[in-house]
Amino acid sequence: MPQTICICGAGTMGSGIAQVAAQSGFQTILFDLNKEVIENAKSKNEKDLQRLVEKNKINSTEKENILNRFHFTNNINDCKADIIIEAIIEKIEAKTNLFNQLSLINSAETIFATNTSSLSVTDIAKTILHPERMIGMHFFNPATIMKLVEVVNTNFTNEKTTQIIIALAKQFGKTPVLCKDAAGFIVNHVARPYYLEALRLVEQGIADFETIDALMEATGFKMGPFKLMDLIGNDINYAVSCSVYEAMKKPERLKPSPIQEERVKKNELGKKTGKGYYFYPLPLKGNK
Repeated sequence: MPQTICICGAGTMGSGIAQVAAQSGFQTILFDLNKEVIENAKSKNEKDLQRLVEKNKINSTEKENILNRFHFTNNINDCKADIIIEAIIEKIEAKTNLFNQLSLINSAETIFATNTSSLSVTDIAKTILHPERMIGMHFFNPATIMKLVEVVNTNFTNEKTTQIIIALAKQFGKTPVLCKDAAGFIVNHVARPYYLEALRLVEQGIADFETIDALMEATGFKMGPFKLMDLIGNDINYAVSCSVYEAMKKPERLKPSPIQEERVKKNELGKKTGKGYYFYPLPLKGNK
């Protein structure tokens, strides 16, 4: 079984996956080219672990042990591990370039996993040196809490890779669900109407964000669609909608919303930028 896990991309999802790995006992490398992003991730991980101490879910010694298993870096040459999980921007060229760089500095046994929400894992796999060791490992936000992980096979993926990733997800305390490579996999394919129909209602002037969220939560949904899009990030959610729309041959029912497109253009991405469909207070720079 793997001993060292490397996560590439230290944004909300990447730092969350890294925390899950470190809490599960693995030596954990968290990489991002941007030094500020790395520093923010380090601070967030420390704060999240301190909250667990305050809630008596871990003790102070466990917190320090977890932090000691972390290695934060902006040097790609440090990214040597048994399993590498990519959680960078949702652009296939960026992902394939990253994996090809990593393949040159890692062993012939290293497994490459992509956390893509909707891009074709097959298209990524066929461009790298060892496609049989390429697989999808799709976590959900927040990665430290959400139990589901979609394990996405391609026609290249060998059985050993699949079984190792399923076992790893279980070691993370997650529930792995095996699926074939398809547009949106399972969850994001099913979830598109939840977001898109809500956006259509606003476009048509039938209801506003707050009303729709309140109604959906009143029927049993944990979060309304607009609160959930703000949590995920409008950039990520919109990119998934575009990806599924293209892959499904552009059916009208899956057409991405101009309301969300406009927010992405304005950098109104949700919680991470302080504004999306709602407003969120951001910590002052320099505060810990």
